[in-house]
Amino acid sequence: MRDVAINGERQWARLMDLARLGAIPGDGVNRACLTALDREARRLVIGWATAIGATVTIDAAANLWLRREGSDPTAAPVLTGSHMDSQPAGGRFDGIYGVIAGLEAITALHDAGIVTRRPIEVVGWTNEEGSRFAPGCMGSMAWSGFAPLSTWDEVRDPEGIRFADALAEHLAVEADLPCRTLGSNKPHAYVEAHIEQGPLLEAAGDDIGIVTGIQGSRWFRVTLTGASAHAGTAPVKLRRDAVQDMVRAVAALNVLMDDPDDVLRFTVGRIVVEPNSSNSVAGRVTFSIDCRHPRRDVLLARGDAVAATIRAAVNDCDVAVEEVFHAMPVTFDPLVVEAVAASCAGYRSMRLASGAFHDAQFAAGVAPSGMIFVPSRDGISHNPAEYSSPAQLAAGTRVLARTLLALAS
Repeated sequence: MRDVAINGERQWARLMDLARLGAIPGDGVNRACLTALDREARRLVIGWATAIGATVTIDAAANLWLRREGSDPTAAPVLTGSHMDSQPAGGRFDGIYGVIAGLEAITALHDAGIVTRRPIEVVGWTNEEGSRFAPGCMGSMAWSGFAPLSTWDEVRDPEGIRFADALAEHLAVEADLPCRTLGSNKPHAYVEAHIEQGPLLEAAGDDIGIVTGIQGSRWFRVTLTGASAHAGTAPVKLRRDAVQDMVRAVAALNVLMDDPDDVLRFTVGRIVVEPNSSNSVAGRVTFSIDCRHPRRDVLLARGDAVAATIRAAVNDCDVAVEEVFHAMPVTFDPLVVEAVAASCAGYRSMRLASGAFHDAQFAAGVAPSGMIFVPSRDGISHNPAEYSSPAQLAAGTRVLARTLLALAS
């Protein structure tokens, strides 16, 4: 197997440089998409890429592209990368590791004087997390044709800023960068390196996860509208209490989503109560539903039953249920999966599916795709305590570089 000398110390130093942009207590990071911090991080990465002769472009979704040319510039490129935004109380490795791993891989190829036949491109996808503008993966969804970019124009962040306006501001600041047509570069293959965000690799003592696919997701926004009233004077039997109906709805959803095998994932993670006063009956509650499963039929059946289940459970409130995101389960192409497997020589590896969704889920609709996981300490992610060691990250990047070399040659 042809190998590439990865510089793990350089990679770690770059990750730590980026972690300072948006640093929060506990070694965490809060770097939302399309912000000044996001742009500062992108400029840092651009500087590292141009230092090895990579060319830089952006597209209409603000996806960032770093291209190392091949001997045949007309050949479809091999694509790698991930995202640069974080959760509000996120860690130092989620997403950004995949971008820096891709950059380290092409830097190692440059240092070794290795020229691949196919170009290799490293991408930083816009808004994978969805923490500022929901849903996530807007950049990869728009690039892949899963949904038009205009789909999210009116989505607003917690401060009321429209996604379309934030994107326009960002593109104006980066107007010095050449712009490519959104979705114009269909790749030969896509491979994304990522921390596992789960406990399986660490529990097994394995170094590398060969990701075989991603389970599907369906997200809903539920609004229950009752009537606000005085907590001391309104008789309980006459109230239209949105919190009490929410409790009934969630209890019914727990029954609907029950899975004895503990494969299905059901989460109510966000609740907004209005007027949110201790001595007022709640007149309105909005809550989120996140449902995930690796089987399409299960995901469709449970998701399709959400609205009816809620309506049957509530007593007093009007019900509105909106599906805000869906992505069906994806099985990765053997071309990439087996290329990753063949690149794991010298490392303990296991095959596993991803419980979290990633940009690779949408890239898979355009080209053969796959992912490489490295262990996460205690399975923690979306948390300042998120951690993967320099050696674990270097191992993942070495496997990534071997995979890119195989696919691009």
